[in-house]
Amino acid sequence: KDGMSQTTKTALKELQRLDGEIRVAEERVAAFGPLLDDVEGPVVQLDTEAGVTRARFQEMKLDERRHELAAEEKHTRSKILQERLLTVRNVREEAAVTAELNMVRRTLEGEEQDAMTLLDQISKLEIRLEEQEASLVAARADVEPRRQELIKEREEVGTEVAEMKRRREEFATKMNPRELQLYQDIRGPTGRQAVAELTPDGACGHCFSVMPLQIQNEVRHGDELVRCEACGVILAASEPEGDGG
Repeated sequence: KDGMSQTTKTALKELQRLDGEIRVAEERVAAFGPLLDDVEGPVVQLDTEAGVTRARFQEMKLDERRHELAAEEKHTRSKILQERLLTVRNVREEAAVTAELNMVRRTLEGEEQDAMTLLDQISKLEIRLEEQEASLVAARADVEPRRQELIKEREEVGTEVAEMKRRREEFATKMNPRELQLYQDIRGPTGRQAVAELTPDGACGHCFSVMPLQIQNEVRHGDELVRCEACGVILAASEPEGDGG
């Protein structure tokens, strides 16, 4: 068995206090996530809406280009047919060319009508996109001061956490490695309580199981490491009233 002085028990309590402070500070850092989400929410929403409009606008511009190409093709075909009309050799040939020319012209009229409708839609969509982008710029400007403030605060708390962890590591290096390992093992991945003071009536301060008198005396006056028989935490004597720290 390793001897363990009351000083070491006090050191373990101090280590646990430091770990508790680190956990609280880390929770403060994590709490900035939802706060930033709330602040950025309206901007994200507007950005999404503008993105949908922008995609639709680009799609319609491509559609407009397709109509232009189709109309150009019909114009070219119409011109060729008009020239052919001048060189027809008989009535039957003239009738065939005229029929095709009329069909091309009708199709061209349809293309041009569709293009006009599309241009009108594009124009309206462009206005809507400009309005959405203006709203987005305004919303960004509106939330930016608060967003920067939150980011700065989060960084400050993050710096505090880093300093706390540095102090904790420095403190831990001065401790008995075996005792430190036991402390870490009890805490486990969840960081549960590893050290608990005895209550005035001799119970474990963690699970409140009353300890036999012999164990109480060993905790309060002995040098041996004593763990709660019920929950396994390291037991330490309570600090005298008025003792700083």
